[in-house]
Amino acid sequence: MQILDRVFLVTGGASGLGEACARHLVAGGARVVVADLQVDRGRELVGELGSPTHFTSTDVTSPEQGAAAVRQAVERFGKLDGLISCAGILGGARIVGRDGPHDLATFEQVIRVNLIGVFNMMRLAADAMQQNEPNEDGERGVIINTSSVAAYEGQIGQAAYSASKGGVASMTLPAARELARLGIRVVAIAPGVFETAMMAATPDSLRESLLEQAPFPRRFGKPSEFAEFAQQIIENSMLNGSVLRLDGATRMGSK
Repeated sequence: MQILDRVFLVTGGASGLGEACARHLVAGGARVVVADLQVDRGRELVGELGSPTHFTSTDVTSPEQGAAAVRQAVERFGKLDGLISCAGILGGARIVGRDGPHDLATFEQVIRVNLIGVFNMMRLAADAMQQNEPNEDGERGVIINTSSVAAYEGQIGQAAYSASKGGVASMTLPAARELARLGIRVVAIAPGVFETAMMAATPDSLRESLLEQAPFPRRFGKPSEFAEFAQQIIENSMLNGSVLRLDGATRMGSK
């Protein structure tokens, strides 16, 4: 699938990895619906990128708001060819900390946004994509979800985050197998540490520790590199059912 004249929905599209994807897709001739809860930032981005884009305030955990985002893509641009799910939160805490056991509500919230939110948007987007005319390969759409290297090497304090991203990784193959009959591919990207606002908010000590664990290149990933990888997945129809690491050979230590 080429991105020219295709329509994509990008969750978490107002900043970080999602913003980079939105910018990259528009530069390649696609039309993009930016779905995010950062209303001011989302509208500012769409105002900058112009008519090929549309912003919708979306809580990815809400069935109604998720459905509205998909519907707006179809109504505004005529169809939906791809979904890139980048919306997510951190929420780190130890299972047993100085103040007692891990807050259960925090754990539930991380799972709800990072895993249930991804599934919610995937099911709704796939339902819309099945209406598309297939290309010469029989392809009707592509879904790219965001996992993390924490799904494999979660650090102390990342029980909730690792569980959520592990869930995204684990459902990639069964989702791809099921949606294959509709001509819809499902791939997950497991990024290492990328230079986003979420990472910028972490303590300097953590950032320095993570940098020390990056063999090469010895830096954080650039959001533009994530976006370029997403394009490569979109354009290569043999990429399906896989969780692909984008991490510069980083393997995180226990802390």
